[in-house]
Amino acid sequence: MNKTRMSRVGEEIKKELSLVLQRGLKDPRVGFVTVTDVEVTSDLQLAKVFVSIFGSEEERKASLSALHKAKGYLRTEIGKRVKLRHIPDFVFKLDESIDYGSKIETILREISTEGEKRDES
Repeated sequence: MNKTRMSRVGEEIKKELSLVLQRGLKDPRVGFVTVTDVEVTSDLQLAKVFVSIFGSEEERKASLSALHKAKGYLRTEIGKRVKLRHIPDFVFKLDESIDYGSKIETILREISTEGEKRDES
């Protein structure tokens, strides 16, 4: 399938899925969830949904579990909003790139403050 069409379908699913998670999903286990990326296979049968979840490790696991349980509801809602012949099956993956980036940022800040302290003394 055409790569541009796959990316457009992925972006459309990402946008609509974000809206459904913000407004439509009433599960209290789903905390602060952000959809960071959606990768759709070439046959549109499967969509890997990368999510970033704010909270402790237990809250992340609970939110990811709740997303897996709500997969059918989410597919139904996306089917109403996105005009596709077949709505792909969702596989939710935890995206830890934001955590990794913030960890690198704190390390760089520590290095910078240590360098300023050495310059002062």
